[in-house]
Amino acid sequence: MNSYGDPQSARARARVPGPSAASTPDDDPSGYDERPAPDAYRRPAGGRASVSGAVPRGAASVGSASVAGRAAPAGAGRASVGAGTGAVGARASVGGRASVGTASAAGAGGRASVARAAVRPVSPAVGGGGNIDLGDPSGNGKRGSAAKILTKAAKKRRRTNILTAAAAVLVILLGAGVVGGTYLWDDVDLPAQKTEIQTNVILDESGNVLARLGEQNRTIVPQPKINMIVQHAVAAAEDKNFYRHNGIDMKGIVRAAWNNFTGGSTQGASTITQQYARHAADLKAISYNRKLREAVLARKLEGKYKKNEIMGMYLNYIYLGEGRYGIEAAAQGYFGKSVMTPKDQKNAITPYEAAVLASIIKQPEPDPNGGHKGYDPNYNFQAAKDRWEYTMKNMLEEKWISPEVYAARKYPKVKPPSKGGCKTCAADKPVGMIMRHVNAELREMGISETEFQRGGYTVTTTINPEVQKAAEEAGSRKSDESPMHEKPKSYQAAVIGIDPTNGRVLGYYAGDDPNGTDYGSYMNGDGTGFSGRGQSPGSTFKIYTLAAGLRENISFDTIWDSTKKREGGREINNAGADPGSLCGGKIRNCDLETATIKSYNFPFYWIADGIGRDKVIAAARDAGIQHMWPDSDKLPVVDLNDTDKSTWMKKGYFDNEVAFGQYHVVPLEHAEGVATIVNQGIRNKVHFIKSVKAVDPDTGKKKVVKSEKLAPKRVFDKDQMSNLSGVMAKIPGHANNTLRNGRPAIAKSGTWEFDDGKDNHTGSGDTWFVGGIPQLAATVWVGGARNKVELKDGNSDMFGSGTPAAIWEKFINSVTKALDMKQESFPDRVRTGDPNSPYANGVAPPPPPPTQEQQPPDQSFICRIAPQQCQNGDNGNGNGNGNNDGNNTDGNGGQNDGGDQNTLPGGTPGGTGPGIGGGQTGDNQNGGG
Repeated sequence: MNSYGDPQSARARARVPGPSAASTPDDDPSGYDERPAPDAYRRPAGGRASVSGAVPRGAASVGSASVAGRAAPAGAGRASVGAGTGAVGARASVGGRASVGTASAAGAGGRASVARAAVRPVSPAVGGGGNIDLGDPSGNGKRGSAAKILTKAAKKRRRTNILTAAAAVLVILLGAGVVGGTYLWDDVDLPAQKTEIQTNVILDESGNVLARLGEQNRTIVPQPKINMIVQHAVAAAEDKNFYRHNGIDMKGIVRAAWNNFTGGSTQGASTITQQYARHAADLKAISYNRKLREAVLARKLEGKYKKNEIMGMYLNYIYLGEGRYGIEAAAQGYFGKSVMTPKDQKNAITPYEAAVLASIIKQPEPDPNGGHKGYDPNYNFQAAKDRWEYTMKNMLEEKWISPEVYAARKYPKVKPPSKGGCKTCAADKPVGMIMRHVNAELREMGISETEFQRGGYTVTTTINPEVQKAAEEAGSRKSDESPMHEKPKSYQAAVIGIDPTNGRVLGYYAGDDPNGTDYGSYMNGDGTGFSGRGQSPGSTFKIYTLAAGLRENISFDTIWDSTKKREGGREINNAGADPGSLCGGKIRNCDLETATIKSYNFPFYWIADGIGRDKVIAAARDAGIQHMWPDSDKLPVVDLNDTDKSTWMKKGYFDNEVAFGQYHVVPLEHAEGVATIVNQGIRNKVHFIKSVKAVDPDTGKKKVVKSEKLAPKRVFDKDQMSNLSGVMAKIPGHANNTLRNGRPAIAKSGTWEFDDGKDNHTGSGDTWFVGGIPQLAATVWVGGARNKVELKDGNSDMFGSGTPAAIWEKFINSVTKALDMKQESFPDRVRTGDPNSPYANGVAPPPPPPTQEQQPPDQSFICRIAPQQCQNGDNGNGNGNGNNDGNNTDGNGGQNDGGDQNTLPGGTPGGTGPGIGGGQTGDNQNGGG
């Protein structure tokens, strides 16, 4: 234990220079008084402490080494404080002396006890006064009364206590004054300026706070930009002499030491510089050793930084209650103002508000052990106001405010603590799922995780609050308005809304738990990699097959044969449709447009087979699909941007079924592809971040350091896309999902079968509805939560045109209403492609029977009134060349008995059959009468 009752190592003890009994020849014989202080630790003028063996009258001798004491180490004549007898104070007038810390044999280790004083009679050799008879009132050796003895003893005890306290003060002062000449000065390194952890703020598109990231709500502001009234208020509250001392307030140390040693409460006597030094060096222990190191650091800080710089560092570090770190966060929290607003400008901090903030610093929060309740006016108003009065008075005394301002003082209104948290914040809400996408995009922008954790960033996302609300209400089972509301807990939906003109994700519902599975992208929680294999897009993938086919000049008028079997004799499944009723019975000549609207699979299989499935995959990649999973779990996900045909066509990867959506993709990438189709073939990279700002350390203003890079790229021909849109525009009506006010939209449904793992493919496992309007691309998926389930709408199998289409319709209708979107149309359809494309495999149907208008005129009447014409066979149907005879054609003879008496020029006999018109199987030009 040291003399103050605190543990202290020998290395931490302060050594006071001075000659020692064990001084070496290298010691400085001149002693401390002849040596300049190494730093600015100069003792003030006046009485100074002599540390030599001889003690001048009126000086305090501290640490004079006795024979019993330990020899001081070699060096500049340093003697250990407390080693040996320390005679403190001038000689007592009564001839005695107060011996403080007399060293015993056991105490030869160098510790001097300062807390106890032994008062002894003075020997004849000291002072020459001889022995004093305590009973003699005159002091001449005669004994006096007991009362007088007790009175003198009491006085001595009181004087001893005073001397003891004075000794303690002196030790502290000497420790502060001479530490520069000790190894402690060199042993304590000045830490680098501490980088304070700041808050990262995540905003939606409208500026609402989605999240505050970081353990501390702090915004760093440059000191020159901080309103001086705030700086002066803090000095008035915490360290009135800040601008006058050199880091250590000697008066404060004396006051604190006196209070501590005379039984008052423990006081730190810390200046603003010391407080920051303690923080910067992470000095947490409550001890005098810490105070000594703190003082050293304070002096070093004062030697390196200007006062204003130290004030700035301090103001950015301090805690001011209610989770607010730094003066800017406090000003915003308590008053909704910035400390950087210049004086006399609108919303500038007033002197009264500055004093409130400064007064909180001393104790921002209540003592958890039931002590003082702190100075936060929201929780301890009267104490806060009393402290505020103290601060205001000091501001007046220091002339930092005028008497008029002081006289007009009125305690300002403080914002109450927020209740219920941030209504727009993402914590525990579905929108919180976007944080993993924000993190991923920050890394893509070049902002590392380490940099981001330091804080100070403001990230504005693309999320529109109205679109986000609509996505959640349409897709979440927790929403009473959602078509999912009555579905089993094992069902899950994802709803993604994108502005197709720029790729901004406006709304993103991918599950109710932001820390759970991201059903919109299957991205890991840390924003890296996949936590799942996506989902089969089913027939919604046909939009890419059609885009690839249109590139190859295939027309929607091409016809296709549904009876044709693929290699091996296997039939092509058409989602359970009756093979005999496909395409209205046109099973061998179904046109591509009808097959698209009714979502038959067979034409798409043969398109992939004809043009090459790699071209279908390439179209999907160009639209926005970046990853696809082969069926085999043994094969990794395929990055379409880093691979090509040589990988895609390998056995075991992708077959022609890719054309109608067998292979898994993630909804977010599919949503990007859908947005490309909605945007008429112009692709924009889907993203969640609009801009990233950081505070400029010089100006204190936020400036954009990163921002979205819009790079629209045409990937499909505009006429071909208008052709595709023209067909997709018929699907919402076909699915009975028309939008409000007849708003035009394009869409595609999709369903993939449920596989129970036993090769039993029954029912539906993934269902989709995708498409949108010119201003909003919407992608909806409904499937199993965690595991695949067989999806039902009531007692029937669920299809994309069921619940997913209902979600899609509700989502778009809600958005257009909330945002009052203008009704826009898609471009007029331009029909492209070759109806006779060589890739088409349908059988041409027989020509339709002629209509009534196409029938030949009644010949019987003509023959009756003009027999010559009938005989000559030139009623527009005769004059044949004899190429065919009437027996075979029931040709255009007359109403006679078969016309066997008439022979056409150069022809053959007309036969004996009744010639009553027709010629159904022959050309009318070649009939016979």
